[in-house]
Amino acid sequence: MTNGIKDGFYNEITPGGFGLAIKAGKVLFSEQSPFQKVEVFETDSMLGRVLTLDDLMMTTEGDEFHYHEMIAHIPMMHHKNPKSVLVIGGGDGGTVREVLKHKTVERVVLCEIDGMVIDACKKFLPTISCELDNPKVEILVQDAIEYIKNKKNEFDIVLIDSTDPMGPGEGLFTEEFYTNVKNSLKPDGIVCAQSESPFVNKEEIKKMYNLLKKVFPICSTFTSNIPTYPGGYWAWAFCSESVEPLSYFADNRYDDIKKSCKIYNKEYHNARFALPNYLKELL
Repeated sequence: MTNGIKDGFYNEITPGGFGLAIKAGKVLFSEQSPFQKVEVFETDSMLGRVLTLDDLMMTTEGDEFHYHEMIAHIPMMHHKNPKSVLVIGGGDGGTVREVLKHKTVERVVLCEIDGMVIDACKKFLPTISCELDNPKVEILVQDAIEYIKNKKNEFDIVLIDSTDPMGPGEGLFTEEFYTNVKNSLKPDGIVCAQSESPFVNKEEIKKMYNLLKKVFPICSTFTSNIPTYPGGYWAWAFCSESVEPLSYFADNRYDDIKKSCKIYNKEYHNARFALPNYLKELL
């Protein structure tokens, strides 16, 4: 079975031979960009509208907070005063929306290679893309690999909200790229990168963390559930030259963040760094 919409269902089969089926409704947008097929469609389900790229799940209105709250708030709450944030990828806008919940933030740069993703999400996924027109946000439609090359001491936080290591996202999983990201950080800066499914993408995770550990003295993993992602279970890399995970928590920002979130709280945050045995062995 191939991925995509067929006979009234969106189907996605993982490399492990199992997957997801969602009752599909009207296709709202379907175009081929210079990089990938971009599609947004309605569903006859609790998930609402769905964004797929090359017939692979990216986000749904119903469960997107499981991903966006984790990639944003866990690294952000470990920084004492994050003012300048770079989001690589993330054209749907969900990560930018969560970052801007932190009152300290003065500037967010969104560097997304595919402008069609941004345009489609602004039109059809407004609850996710709602902060992309915020005056604090600078949107750059360009290749982050080139953008980051000469950046030095510029960002407090870098969030790598990329697609999988294939197609336009492939070059974001290299030692050279991670080194350039590290160089772009200010002192006590933090990088958080989505790092695939610990259950489904074991070889990809092993390769990615081997590269990250060559670049960053501190490289940890945290995980959470995402209902519509492969295996329903996802991992993120927490990387820094000086900040250990759980070494600092921004209590002064916590109440504002917690009340605006559906999944994130301090207890949940602390538990995310506890890993299952099979993932510890993999890393």
